[in-house]
Amino acid sequence: MQRRHFLALAAAAPLGLRAQVSDLNDAINKAGRQRMLSQRMGKAWLALLVLQTEGHTASAVLDKSMALFDRQLVELKAFAPSAEIRETYTALEAAWSDYKTALVGAAPSKAGAPAVLRADARVLALAHQGTLQYEATMGRPVGKLVNIAGRQRMLSQRMAKFYYAATLPVDTANAVAEIGKARSDFLAAMEVLRTAPQATTRIREELALADGQWLFFDQALQRVQSGAAATAKPLSDVFVTSENLLSVMDRVTGFYAAQPT
Repeated sequence: MQRRHFLALAAAAPLGLRAQVSDLNDAINKAGRQRMLSQRMGKAWLALLVLQTEGHTASAVLDKSMALFDRQLVELKAFAPSAEIRETYTALEAAWSDYKTALVGAAPSKAGAPAVLRADARVLALAHQGTLQYEATMGRPVGKLVNIAGRQRMLSQRMAKFYYAATLPVDTANAVAEIGKARSDFLAAMEVLRTAPQATTRIREELALADGQWLFFDQALQRVQSGAAATAKPLSDVFVTSENLLSVMDRVTGFYAAQPT
C-alpha cells in the first residue's frame, strides 16, 4: 500500500466513541481522550507546516479532533459528579477557547507555533486534572488502568507534536527533551499494562500490535533526538505511526473501561 493511502486510513480511523458518558469508567476514558486531543490538534497544526504534500490529511485530523473535543467537553461537564470536577471543566472551557483561537485564528506559521504550544499545554494540564479527578471518584484499580492506557494515546500524539516542533525548528532543545520524557513514560506504561492482572488475552494482543507500530515510530524519534535532518519519509511515517498507535491504544483503553468495576 502507498504511503498516501496509509495516511488516508490514519485520518479516517474511528475512535471508540459513545454518544454520552455512561459511567465513571467511560468518564475516565473520555477525560483522558481530551488530553490526547490537546496534543493531536497541536501535532496536526504543526504538520500543516511540515507535511506540505499531505496537508489535507493533517487538516482533516485537526478538524475532526476539534469537533470531538467540543462534544466531549460538554458531555464531561454535564456528567460531573462534584462541584470540583465541574469547576475543572469550566476552567477547561476557557482554556479551550484560547487554544481554539490559536489554532484557527490565523493560518499556521512558524511564528504562531509558540502560542499554539503554550495554549495546548494549558488545555492538557486541565484535561489531565479532570481525568485524575474522575479516577479518584471511582477509587478502583481498573480506573487507574483506564487512565494509564488512555494516557498512552496522549503520549503518542505528544511525541509526534514535538517531533514536528523540533523539525521546524521551534525551541528544538525543549522539544527533544520532551520527546525523551514522553518516550520513557510510554515504555514504562506499556509494561504496566502488559503485566496488569486485568490484562486479558485480547488486550495483550492489541499491545503486541502497538509494539510493532512503536518500532517504526521510535526510529524516527531517535533520529530527531540525535540531531539528524528529517527527510520526507520519516516526516510522513511519524504522522502515520502516531495515528496507528493512537488507534490501538484507544482500543486498549476501551477494553479496560469495559471491565466490571
